[in-house]
Amino acid sequence: MTLVTDAMPQVKEPYPLPLAPRPWVLSSLFAAFNVVLLLFFSGLFFAFPCRWLAQNGEWVFPAITGPLFALTFFSLISLNFSDPGILHQGSAEQGPLTVHVVWVNHRAFRLQWCPTCCFHRPPRTYHCPWCNICVEDFDHHCKWVNNCIGHRNFRFFMLLVLSLCLYSGALLVTCLIFLVRTTHLPFSTDKAIAIVVAVPAAGFLVPLSLLLLTQAVSVSSADRTYKVKCRHLHGYNPFDQGCASNWYLTLCAPLGPKYMAEAVQLQRVVGPDWTSPPNLHPPMSPSALNPPACPGPQSQPPGTYKPGKGPQGVVRLQLPRR
Repeated sequence: MTLVTDAMPQVKEPYPLPLAPRPWVLSSLFAAFNVVLLLFFSGLFFAFPCRWLAQNGEWVFPAITGPLFALTFFSLISLNFSDPGILHQGSAEQGPLTVHVVWVNHRAFRLQWCPTCCFHRPPRTYHCPWCNICVEDFDHHCKWVNNCIGHRNFRFFMLLVLSLCLYSGALLVTCLIFLVRTTHLPFSTDKAIAIVVAVPAAGFLVPLSLLLLTQAVSVSSADRTYKVKCRHLHGYNPFDQGCASNWYLTLCAPLGPKYMAEAVQLQRVVGPDWTSPPNLHPPMSPSALNPPACPGPQSQPPGTYKPGKGPQGVVRLQLPRR
């Protein structure tokens, strides 16, 4: 699959104003509350109905629900602190006046200019207004974990949804079996806790199953949850490589190096002995004559540029893997 990049000057290129960052305190507290909620209901389940079943010789229930809880908790924490595919800020030498076009499977994509991060976004890259970052292969912003879902952590998201479905179903089935086997016993704390755990487990199981089904269809067709990203495809998706290949590229293919690791090297502070490099822009490029000012760390010494890593201030384009 080939990827060709073209650039041509343009006199004026209107672009939207930078998005203001959203308040992050409440969203972070909500994500922490979800982790506490998982630990709270799991503690009730293992301390009361699951304990009663284990004491009566039914060890198969804790043997199944225990690993499922560990998998769910691991995927939730991993998704909370994962890198969705953050693209570092560009250089002041880049500007919105130059039009960049890339080709993916004979389909042209005009790279949109991000006024906040100061670079032309690769295809399927979106600037998240909640996180105030550009995310490669953006799918959506998940408020449950207060993190974006993108190229680098989509497999953790799928693992979390799948483990939550299995864990919720296991909790519901175990609580129902416990209530059935204790019908001859008087009402007790164990029964009350089993009902308290079974109700939210049943409530979460249905939407989680629908979400898992929706994401499975999306992966099979190499589509995105963010609907605006596909408005220009007109029924043809150049990123679709077949159902089996789409699943492999999404869940098993190597992720490649992190962009942020390269950004730390590219955007280090320039010493006083640094001299201005020669003009690397085309002669007719307006951005070389009047570069716009952009916030954030932008100084990039010429010694850090290496062939094959892309020009200074421009993110090296890669094919999306979903």
